[in-house]
Amino acid sequence: MFTVALVLAGLAALLHVYIFVLESIRWEAPATRKTFGVSEADARVTKPLAFNQGFYNLFLAIVTAAGIVAAGSNRAVSIALIIAGVGSMLAAAVVLVASDRSKARAAATQGTLPLLALLALAISSL
Repeated sequence: MFTVALVLAGLAALLHVYIFVLESIRWEAPATRKTFGVSEADARVTKPLAFNQGFYNLFLAIVTAAGIVAAGSNRAVSIALIIAGVGSMLAAAVVLVASDRSKARAAATQGTLPLLALLALAISSL
């Protein structure tokens, strides 16, 4: 089950790298604006905020990836880093839906893989 947790955490990290690309690199692109429901004018104004938020997503992915890499040498460190990374991803998804119910779909997309990774990690520790 630990391997399943690693795979799920890896998928969550990849998703958050993709979110980083959208928010920090492609924020003003028409497809990205459509994904986030942001007008061209609003994208221009919110670009610095999105840029910063994208890096938060990237850093969560990096912490999670570090945990996956550490699995080969130190399981305790691996688990701690994975919990920090995917736990923060899941917490961010909860905050997103709690702050705006219309963002439930985005929160589910952002939070499902981290939740499953945490569950698999918990089961592997039994």
